Amino acid sequence: MSNRIKIIYFYQYYGTNKGGWSTRVYENTRRWVNEGAEVTVITSLYDKSDLKANGFLTNFNIEGVNVKLINVRMSNKDGKLKRIFNFFSFALMAIWYALTAQYDAIICSSGPLTIGIPGVLAKKIRNKPFVFEIRDLWPEGAIELGVLTGKTSIKFAKWLAKICYNSADTIVALSEGQMQHVQKDYPNKLVYNIPNAADNELASQVTAVDVPLVYQGKKLVLYTGTLGLIDKCEQLVRLAEELKLRKREDIEIIIIGDGKERIELESLAKSLNLRNIHFLGLTSKENVMKWLKVADVSLLTVKNVSFLDTASPNKLFDAFAIGLPVVQNTQGWIKTLLKNSGAGLTFPHDNQVAFADAVLKILDDKELSDRMRIASKNLAMTKYDRSTLATEMLNIVKQTIVTASNVTN
Repeated sequence: MSNRIKIIYFYQYYGTNKGGWSTRVYENTRRWVNEGAEVTVITSLYDKSDLKANGFLTNFNIEGVNVKLINVRMSNKDGKLKRIFNFFSFALMAIWYALTAQYDAIICSSGPLTIGIPGVLAKKIRNKPFVFEIRDLWPEGAIELGVLTGKTSIKFAKWLAKICYNSADTIVALSEGQMQHVQKDYPNKLVYNIPNAADNELASQVTAVDVPLVYQGKKLVLYTGTLGLIDKCEQLVRLAEELKLRKREDIEIIIIGDGKERIELESLAKSLNLRNIHFLGLTSKENVMKWLKVADVSLLTVKNVSFLDTASPNKLFDAFAIGLPVVQNTQGWIKTLLKNSGAGLTFPHDNQVAFADAVLKILDDKELSDRMRIASKNLAMTKYDRSTLATEMLNIVKQTIVTASNVTN
């Protein structure tokens, strides 16, 4: 292996800080280039990304990273069949790169599970070192949510997952819960936890947003992210309803993001005559960070299904980067982290009274709020710093290459 390793990275939702989606791959790969790696990212056309297609294949050079955008449109708003078709379409096109490109290691970032197919074939046919990155537990999540139904579909998804996991030389999970789940099912596999990260660099560079006059003098509670099935953001509307009942006119709930549930949520808020909740739509990661700088509390909600207790949501780490208290309802590793660190509070699922109690406990106690802000920022700097975690993952990729080479020789 030469000092300058070549990595090919399959990830369908690539975008930079100018877009409104996770920047994990963008932030990691640009750092890897700075550390001497040569990186190519194969991605698709995602509606929350800032990348735009110009023909079937569009090439970008983004801070030294070669990005190849295949014009297969991805959107969480699409129906199930269309999304499945697009997943397989992308996988088939990605296989060509996996079988023909020159690289030392291949990384496939799932979900969807179909993204693992190029990695499996690269391993089986070309004996390339294969790193399988797990951002969510699939197909377990899809089964729990009722998205994946039918015995044949479930059986196929489980078979595909087994093939991907067994073919991988190394597995990278985005949370401790995910790592433990994989270790239990695949005890002989090397599994690492490289969580999502706090963008401390970006947080230090952005300035606070100019707060619109209507919000000035108010306490701002902020939700940033997808308004989709797994997020169950109806809980945000119910929080607004509860705060209205308590006559807390000094608090505004601001929702930044978009998703399949947005229209229903806005209709519900309107039907309840709630004037303390505001839907601002999708915006860039940079702008999200600007809004977080003026917020008093950051919110995280999910649907009550067990697999989401292992999630590693970007909004959590964005709050840490700014140094904000977090109020959330996952019941796994995040709950433990907030309790042990003092960076936030957890409330039970679908309990608007407890949700409001937690938010108000922070907003009405400045000393508590200040302690939580310090604890939140401390997590960002000491445990979840982006640059540190990017280097850790690159070292895992390098070690995978060395190990695979030794086995071959």
